[in-house]
Amino acid sequence: MADSFNEEIADAAPVNSGADVEMIEGAAEDDTAANGSELPFAEASAEDPPAPRITFLQYLTSPIVTLLVGSGDSETILAAHQGLLTQSPYFAEACAELLDDGSVSAPNRLPGEDSDAMGCFLEFLYTGDYFPKKIPGQRALEKDSSIPDVDTTGDQLLKHAKVYTLAEKFGLAHLKNLASSKIHLVNSTAKGEIAYARYVYEFIAKDDTSIRAPVANFWATRSHTLRSEAEDEFRSLCLEFPQFGYDLLTRVLDEKLKRERNEKLHPGPSSARKRPRHSSTAAA
Repeated sequence: MADSFNEEIADAAPVNSGADVEMIEGAAEDDTAANGSELPFAEASAEDPPAPRITFLQYLTSPIVTLLVGSGDSETILAAHQGLLTQSPYFAEACAELLDDGSVSAPNRLPGEDSDAMGCFLEFLYTGDYFPKKIPGQRALEKDSSIPDVDTTGDQLLKHAKVYTLAEKFGLAHLKNLASSKIHLVNSTAKGEIAYARYVYEFIAKDDTSIRAPVANFWATRSHTLRSEAEDEFRSLCLEFPQFGYDLLTRVLDEKLKRERNEKLHPGPSSARKRPRHSSTAAA
């Protein structure tokens, strides 16, 4: 990561985040866009001077912004360089309204945010990633003695979910993709998954299918085994969030319909006739 200190980190994008590339459709259909003159990614002409390079030193010499995270006894004071912080559209707008004396900016209050998630957010701004990092070439996260191998409480899942919601709020798509990819690498239990599902259905927007859909799909394919491990918690989740129960039922029924259609298209030898049932009275 030392090399990245001398590179421009305007997006602070992690190298191995696995983020999907968003495609812009219909550009060729627009006459004004055909020559690239109206596109944001149009190549600069030979006459245009290159944009000045921003060094990491310039970020570090920018004013310090004080962040007050949480409220009451749980309030935590954090600090970050404004040059890095304003890569987020949210903070770029907030810092524009702050009183700046050239060295220190006025505090920015975030009473509803989680301090640990904010720590991960700032770690990402400074390094391009946050702990635990993904192990290159493996579908696993780096291990630490403070982190159990199996997430029995949902704390590990919730950590990444909270980072995801912060990235959504602060407008950092790369961090959203990174947090989402780490969620799928956590080894959890039924109770841990229920805690995570409860958070998702309470705080993640209904139209955010990238997070909501995998939750419902996970339970639709594994509920027959996971439910037995946490029957009471599962029932409570369904009653607390009827949308979860509806999404789960919809996927179970869709899967059942798909199997029925496949059986009609490709009938097997056992589907033509059911095995006769023998009752104990008939045998007598």
